[in-house]
Amino acid sequence: MMRRRQFLAAGMGIVAAACGWERMLPEGQRVYRGASLAFGTTVSMQVVHHDEGAAMEAISAAFAAAAEVDRLMSLYRPDSQVRILNDEGRLGHPHPHLLRVLETAQYLSMRTQGAFDVTVQPLWEPSVDGRDRSQALQKVGWRDLAFSAHEVRLKRPGMAVTLNGIAQGYATDVALATLRRRGIEHALVDIGELRSAGRRDQAHPWQIGLADPRREAAMIAAAAMDGRGVATSGDYATRFADGYADHHIWNPLTGRSPEELSSVTVFAPDAMMADGLSTALMVLGREEGMRLVSDMKGVDVFMVDKAGRIFRTANVPLI
Repeated sequence: MMRRRQFLAAGMGIVAAACGWERMLPEGQRVYRGASLAFGTTVSMQVVHHDEGAAMEAISAAFAAAAEVDRLMSLYRPDSQVRILNDEGRLGHPHPHLLRVLETAQYLSMRTQGAFDVTVQPLWEPSVDGRDRSQALQKVGWRDLAFSAHEVRLKRPGMAVTLNGIAQGYATDVALATLRRRGIEHALVDIGELRSAGRRDQAHPWQIGLADPRREAAMIAAAAMDGRGVATSGDYATRFADGYADHHIWNPLTGRSPEELSSVTVFAPDAMMADGLSTALMVLGREEGMRLVSDMKGVDVFMVDKAGRIFRTANVPLI
């Protein structure tokens, strides 16, 4: 099932588009947009710049940087480093991108006491087929994933890794860093997770809509982008049965989907952390999740439970 968009952000298409708010840009600057395909979906970028050629070259370079992360970490490419690791149980000479993601993944596993766990991939096939997951659950365990600069290793037969809950956030960070290196000061990057730099125009920040978990293509709230990464996890994106009780987010300790929340949006210092935390908080639930983030600097959350009630921290930048 195609992943449903988590955010509703403005336009796509590689054009120099004139928008209603473009008149508020500094003289000589315009907004330039690009769209591409990665991670099985459409990804987009918007930049504000005075030079069309420089803007489009920066966008192309940022897309290439994001595509490199996808190439390394995709489950669907037989030559990706993640597929090689899963197929062979070990991977020599891991790419620095992969090591960076695995380091953050293991940190999140420790902080969440295993609520975030990239070794849940064995649960995928029995979930799709509607089979019992108890045997697959025996192959899940983040403590049995070992890595160094020279090797990544799965310690038990049948283990497998998925980075789908964190790699898009990392790709978002990499893409924005690429734009900045090329002189872009104002940008909005959307690779399923989002991150911004600067402002949309002189009077407004970049703005996004947070998806309503129960109404297709509808917003439940709007938020300002303040330079932090933003990610949403929800029970609606990929479901294995009618309703919202069985979906692609699993509690790694039980093999079952969490029951309390329908969506979690996280604002964090970078998009990779936001991405991983949004998955972990879906598993932890409201009370434990709020307690976890209470001492995490720069992190805010917006939660919607299955009854439609909203819970949020004080500094979610709603507009």
